[in-house]
Amino acid sequence: MRIWVDADACPAVVKEILYRAAQRWRRPMTLVANQMLHTPPSPWIRAVQVPRGFDVADAYIVEHASAGDLVVTGDIPLASLVLDKQALALSPRGERYTLDTIRERLSLRDMMEDLRNAGIDTGGPAPFGQADRRAFGNALDRLLAAASRVHPASGQ
Repeated sequence: MRIWVDADACPAVVKEILYRAAQRWRRPMTLVANQMLHTPPSPWIRAVQVPRGFDVADAYIVEHASAGDLVVTGDIPLASLVLDKQALALSPRGERYTLDTIRERLSLRDMMEDLRNAGIDTGGPAPFGQADRRAFGNALDRLLAAASRVHPASGQ
């Protein structure tokens, strides 16, 4: 299992959790962003800078992710695309996206976008807090523990 991170909008605290998890679980992790990222020195962690542009990082992740990989993203359309490839998807707030729930999430996202386009203030997401950090760390550990039982860590 490789971990892919949609890093442009990923909170720094979530990246820190991911760095520690990649080391602890000995899982290769790739952060993808359209800007230069500084990552800790590790054989398990690398960053890929893609050109600027709409959904370029998403396209890179979709192209390179494989079945069984984990993708960390808050982007609902990206989560849908990687789920179609039989990858796992987890939000930075610890919500696991599944094939059963992603269609509803896409519909809600589209509805909120329509409301915003009509000039209606829909507010935004709640600030990222301690509870979100804990939820993400716990969900990540559960996924990595389950994956390690099925496929022990390797350098791949």
